[in-house]
Amino acid sequence: MKKQQGFTLIELMIVVAVIGVLSAIAIPQYQKYVAKAEGAAALSTLTGLKTNAEAFTVENGTFPKTANYAEVGTPSSALGVISYPDTAADGSGKILFTFTSTKVSPLNSSVKIALKRDTSGTWSCVSTAAADSGITPKGCDEGQKP
Repeated sequence: MKKQQGFTLIELMIVVAVIGVLSAIAIPQYQKYVAKAEGAAALSTLTGLKTNAEAFTVENGTFPKTANYAEVGTPSSALGVISYPDTAADGSGKILFTFTSTKVSPLNSSVKIALKRDTSGTWSCVSTAAADSGITPKGCDEGQKP
């Protein structure tokens, strides 16, 4: 009797098939995980600016505009662009984070996250990410216009 050495072709094909199935499941989940982490980083950046915007509003009586970057202390981000659109004289406004399409996950390429301040000083978070995407940071309302 001869001692068997090595693997048969069938055994190798089964291993390749198992690896293919696992990678077909793992890669999309990893991309979703990366997109969710990028969203959390954007929200973290915006949350840090909330205090600066609140102080600016108290001192000047109006919500900051994009032109007030230096006064508010707005940091730059490799993931996207931070702006202050739709500023009102009554102290309401929003801080908007728009993901750049080249440096982020494809799932985040057109997503915007915003922190909105109403006239009473209450902040809320909204995101344009689809409601069923699962990439919106916790505490943000999904599928809304920021």
